[in-house]
Amino acid sequence: MTRMQDLEDQIARAERLERSITDMLTIERLRHFAAECRRERERLSQQRCAA
Repeated sequence: MTRMQDLEDQIARAERLERSITDMLTIERLRHFAAECRRERERLSQQRCAA
């Protein structure tokens, strides 16, 4: 599994878990984590395009 695939999986898992819980603090943490993964995915994508 590549790092890009790993990030996609982590984003999907965080979003699924976020929809299944009601604790607002945990939801916010999951949203933050997914956003960090998206930023890293974008950074990796840009690096690949530049190479």
